[in-house]
Amino acid sequence: MRKVDLLDIWKARKRIASIAQPTSLVYSNDLSDVTGKSVYLKMENWNITNSFKIRGAANKILSLTPMERAKGITTFSTGNFGVSVGYVAKQLDIDAVICISNRVPKAKVDVLRSTGARVEVIGTSQDDAEKYSYQLQREHGFTVIHPFDDPYVIAGYGTMGLELLETLPEVDTVLAGLSGGGMYSGLGVALKQTNPKLYLIGVSTERGAAMYESMQAGKPMEVTENNTLADSLLGGIGLNNQYTFSMVQQYVNDILLVNEQQIAKGMAFMLDKHHQVIEGAAAASIGAILENKATLIGSNVVLIISGNRVDTSVVLDLAKRYSQ
Repeated sequence: MRKVDLLDIWKARKRIASIAQPTSLVYSNDLSDVTGKSVYLKMENWNITNSFKIRGAANKILSLTPMERAKGITTFSTGNFGVSVGYVAKQLDIDAVICISNRVPKAKVDVLRSTGARVEVIGTSQDDAEKYSYQLQREHGFTVIHPFDDPYVIAGYGTMGLELLETLPEVDTVLAGLSGGGMYSGLGVALKQTNPKLYLIGVSTERGAAMYESMQAGKPMEVTENNTLADSLLGGIGLNNQYTFSMVQQYVNDILLVNEQQIAKGMAFMLDKHHQVIEGAAAASIGAILENKATLIGSNVVLIISGNRVDTSVVLDLAKRYSQ
C-alpha cells in the first residue's frame, strides 16, 4: 500500500484539468445568520456530472495504461460515481460496466444509462454490486475503478482542498457527507498537511453509517443498508479497506449522524434559500447545522455541496411539505 501525499493531489489536478473544472465557492447569508459564522458552499453539484465524484473517476481512469483502457473498466456505485465513470469512459471511448444495487434511485439509474455504459443491477446493497464488479474483472479482465479506496481516486478528490485553500485560505472548518471516506481522505491530505489545525467534520445518515460504525469498533465493519434520502451515503467501506479507514481516523475530527427529518430539512433549506436542488447526502451537513448538532471551530466554515441527483417526486414532496 502506497501513501497518498500532497504531490499526488497536485498531479491529479493537472491530470484532470481537461475534464473536471474548478467549482465555485458561494457565500451563504442565511447559514451565516444561523451560525454567527461566515459560511460558504463549495458547489460540487455544478460539476459536469453534478457531483464531486468526477474528480476521482477522471484521475483514476486517465492514469490507466492503453492496454487497461482497451480491456474495459467496471465499477460499483450508489449512483454518482458510476455516472462519473460512465461520463469519462465515453469521453475516452472506453467500454464500461456500472454495477449498482436495487436501492439506487430511478433518477440516478436514468442518468447512468444515458452515459452509454452498461448498467447491471445486482442485489440489495453496494456490497452485492461490488462482488459482481470483481467477478467481471476475473472473467473479462476489466479494471475495477474503486469509488473511494484507491490512491488515484483519493488524490482526485483532494483537488477540492487545493481549490479551497486558493479561494479561502482562512477556512477553519469543513463539513461534508461521509460514506466510504474517499472525499475526506483527499481533503485531509490537501487541507491538514497545509493547516493541521483545520477542523474536519463528517456527516452520515443514522441508517447504515458504515464508516461511523467502523470508527466506533476500531476496524472496518459491515452494516445493513436501509432506504434513506441520503442514498449516496450508503455502502460499506470494505472489510479489507486499504486506505480510507486509516485516513479518516487520521484526519477527521468528528462524525455526526443525522436522521431523515434533518436531511429533508437541509434539502428544503437549500431549495428555499438558495434555489438549489441538492441530494440528501449534500444536505446532511446543512441539516446538522440547522439542528445545532455541529461544533463549528473558528470563523470561516465551508460545506461541500457534493451532488444534486434526486428524483423530482422527492423534490416536489419536500417543497410541498416545508412550504406549509
